[in-house]
Amino acid sequence: MIPFDYQRADDADSAVATVTGHPQAQFLGGGTNLVDHMKLGVADPELLVDISRLPLDEVTELDDGGLRIGATVRNSDLAAHPLIRRRYPVLAEALLAGASGQLRNMATTGGNLLQRTRCVYFQDVTMACNKREPGSGCAALEGYTRYHAILGASDGCVAVHPSDMAVAMAALDATVVVLGAAGERRIPLAEFHRLPGSEPQRDTVLEHGELITAVDLPASTPRRQAYRKVRDRASYAFALVSVAAVVKVDAAEGEPCITDARIALGGVAHKPWRASRAEETLSGAAPSVESFRRAAEAELEQADPLGDNGFKIPMVRNTMVAVLADLTGVEPEAVA
Repeated sequence: MIPFDYQRADDADSAVATVTGHPQAQFLGGGTNLVDHMKLGVADPELLVDISRLPLDEVTELDDGGLRIGATVRNSDLAAHPLIRRRYPVLAEALLAGASGQLRNMATTGGNLLQRTRCVYFQDVTMACNKREPGSGCAALEGYTRYHAILGASDGCVAVHPSDMAVAMAALDATVVVLGAAGERRIPLAEFHRLPGSEPQRDTVLEHGELITAVDLPASTPRRQAYRKVRDRASYAFALVSVAAVVKVDAAEGEPCITDARIALGGVAHKPWRASRAEETLSGAAPSVESFRRAAEAELEQADPLGDNGFKIPMVRNTMVAVLADLTGVEPEAVA
């Protein structure tokens, strides 16, 4: 038995004050990730501050036409919400692609964003891991890397972020709302998670004691959306590669043209990877397999695969082409 203290928060401000004042305290939401890590010995907080009963469990419309998702909204409830399904189907699809039904019933929006990597070396306390113990080394560099990063990695860490939901939110230009000792701040989701660099132990830009209170989605305009996940088995498996795409196609003088493309990748980096090079390549392009391939290749020019995960490069390219073809009505047989 590893002892720890438990405290139920009465409100967000007191929760923040409690965790900020205790260097070994953590927030507890659904607990689907944190409790596992406590059992494995990966995490050993001295105090858990339970925020699961705070009034942060609603999806509300904003004055600008967007939506605010409370931090404790359960993944299953969010995926089933009629406004999410109608306006942001890419998010509903990503949520339903993640975990099992039982876990989605427990997991929260804020907790999903704060998931830690499923790297086997991170979860095994007998192995060297800079993320778990800074300066100890990265056992994955000379080990099993099939699931690891091909983009944005460093010598300090090659692990990937596991969330499906966060990939869709990155493509939707979501904003994370956080409350800290200095007050509230808003962080674009694309800037919320970090690449490992020399501090792989820091998954996000959050300071100790800052609490996610909500995620805001911008107003939805007519765009085609889809999420596709490639994995080893059909359910309850993390992505080898995933693609979230939000695309707008206009027909000027009868010729279709991509006027806006937002693409995020999962399973390839330490954070949800916004494919900005691919987006730039697609801007103004006619929908075609050739233009989709050019966009994918532009993004993958910076890929640096490891010993046994080079297959992710063609997998990303093919998945991106297939998703974009589906969204724009390009003939499926032309994608092969």
